[in-house]
Amino acid sequence: MPLASFIRPFQRHYFSGTPERPNYRARSYDFAGTPAVMPLVRAFLDTCAATESGDYRYLFTLLGSELANNAIRHSLSGHPGGSYTLRVHRHKEGLHLTCRDRGGLRTRNARLVPHPRGLDPDAESGRGLAMIDALATDWGDNGNAEYRSVWLYLAHDLDRSRWNTTAGL
Repeated sequence: MPLASFIRPFQRHYFSGTPERPNYRARSYDFAGTPAVMPLVRAFLDTCAATESGDYRYLFTLLGSELANNAIRHSLSGHPGGSYTLRVHRHKEGLHLTCRDRGGLRTRNARLVPHPRGLDPDAESGRGLAMIDALATDWGDNGNAEYRSVWLYLAHDLDRSRWNTTAGL
């Protein structure tokens, strides 16, 4: 099945990769909880940041893709028939992204904590949240095990992000 069949016709501009409608205030899209639609997720995120620099677009898309992958891997959103929602709010100073998944794989409410060795190149897992913690301007979650919302904020100037200190290495 072609990926374009997952896109609602009136929202095709969400995936164009161009700043054809740069003055949006918010965009939201429900994605099927399968890794097969990750190219659409990346197109959506890239288009949301289309008016920004190449570094910003890359980083926003990378971090947002990590939120989507976590929803698929660590919640009921990744089970058959599952889905998750990405919502982007545009602010004067940056973009705020929220990923809301179906939760359900944990039984207790608790805040997410990055894996202590997440940025270790030899670590086999736990890199996604550690990367978000290191590179996003700010991030957090609602701590709800049933319907998890994880958000990140990325300032346009990439201030308070380790991206500026590590990109030149």
